[in-house]
Amino acid sequence: MVRILVVDDEEKMRHLLAIMLGAGGYAVDQAPDGEAALNMAASGNYDIIISDIRMPKMDGITLLNRLKEMNLPCPVIFITAFASVDSAVDAMRKGAADYITKPFEEKRILLAVERTLNITRLMSENLALKQHINKITEKDEIISASESMSKILKLAGKVAQRNATVLITGESGVGKEVLAKFIHNKSPRKDEKFIPLNCAAISAGLMESELFGHEKGAYTGADRRTLGKFEYSDKGTLFLDEIGDLPFEAQSKLLRALQDNKIQRVGGNSEIKIDVRVICATNQNLEQLVEDGKFRADLFFRINVFPVHIPTLSERKNDIIPLAEYFLRRFDESGGISLSASSQEQLLNYAWPGNVRELANAIERAVIIADNPGKITSATLSFLNSKARLADKNNNNILLNGKTSLDEIEKNLVQQALEKSNNNQTAAAKLLGITRSRFRVLLKQLN
Repeated sequence: MVRILVVDDEEKMRHLLAIMLGAGGYAVDQAPDGEAALNMAASGNYDIIISDIRMPKMDGITLLNRLKEMNLPCPVIFITAFASVDSAVDAMRKGAADYITKPFEEKRILLAVERTLNITRLMSENLALKQHINKITEKDEIISASESMSKILKLAGKVAQRNATVLITGESGVGKEVLAKFIHNKSPRKDEKFIPLNCAAISAGLMESELFGHEKGAYTGADRRTLGKFEYSDKGTLFLDEIGDLPFEAQSKLLRALQDNKIQRVGGNSEIKIDVRVICATNQNLEQLVEDGKFRADLFFRINVFPVHIPTLSERKNDIIPLAEYFLRRFDESGGISLSASSQEQLLNYAWPGNVRELANAIERAVIIADNPGKITSATLSFLNSKARLADKNNNNILLNGKTSLDEIEKNLVQQALEKSNNNQTAAAKLLGITRSRFRVLLKQLN
């Protein structure tokens, strides 16, 4: 049952309100002044407080302020016989839910209570949603024990305090979006929205509308105004994943939005000011895309203000077991399953071409099929061996289709080495086991 606290120094008024509200099906308590009401609110659990403004000891405005200070989120409806426009505006500005003047009708009181309860329900739903989001965010925490990831997290923590655009690179599945959320949650924008957009998942014709929104009638089927991701993430963070797949036509408009902090909806003429922190991610070589004419050089330089490269899981083996144990805790509802020594060795020896995402999927599968109670063994993870054998078979039989040339194989190896080394030729040569001069000759021949 809804509980209401009535606060008034006039006993007759308190009694009258108690009768009206009781008839409406509400449980009512009474307090003679703000001081008594504050003590009751601190110990009780009230859905609404209906209070007079002018009272001895503590007036209604002071009561409202003290409730806020004590973090007691109870909506307050003010009633007063000394009504004025200024006092009403002042009360609402300070956070009052409603303002009623004496004398009043029963309908007016009950309507104010009903409307305020609707607001309270929305606040409760919003709080529950925030708690749910926090739980989800906790699942995206970064688990690491490797020196390389420690350095990355340290850099991410520093750039989080600035508004600089961040470009996160790395293979698919290494955790680029997780790092983007980490930066957002460490930034002054942490209480605002984090909006992800996969540029590869949106068709070229809809990309501009998706980013900047559109006006009614902008194109066939645009029957109403729609906000884009920039407006929707205002004051927060916009994460543009797979930025290398952004259509070339949309790249110039994105560049202008980043430079001017202004956008125009599709079909609109007015410029809209935005305050958005942008984080981009890609598993492609953007410098190569620039050379190939598929990505604007000016946009690349604009988003490459603070580049962060996440190494593959096979390059940070120290993270494999901590991550596996983290995923085990997430997927094992019973909390009684552990990793055997042989399974840990198997996890460390596997190549993880799908990186952290593949590891999470493997642990979830292992939890489902585990036969030995309370233990994941090497037999449980036997499906990893079959994957490794399949990969070896495909590599060993690379010539079976009769279409693969030696030049193609060499070119593919060189490209992979450059990608893994973040375009560092010395590191790429080291990966291939050749000298830097030999690598440069090979690169020139293949180009």
